[in-house]
Amino acid sequence: MPIVSKYSNERVEKINQELLNVLVSAQATPDLALMCLGNTITDILTNEIPVKKRAAIVENFTNALKQSIK
Repeated sequence: MPIVSKYSNERVEKINQELLNVLVSAQATPDLALMCLGNTITDILTNEIPVKKRAAIVENFTNALKQSIK
């Protein structure tokens, strides 16, 4: 069953492109880019997600990430 997002593909793709543009402008190597994105994810989790929901969201996120690279 396909996953249905509440966000349009166009919106997601636009934000992704903007993030990639920043990394390209900064001439970030893959390891630096991943470090920066990881730090951003950590900031979002710790500042925007209630403590009780974090573990489940991290689990869902990591599962989705693993599925996306198969």
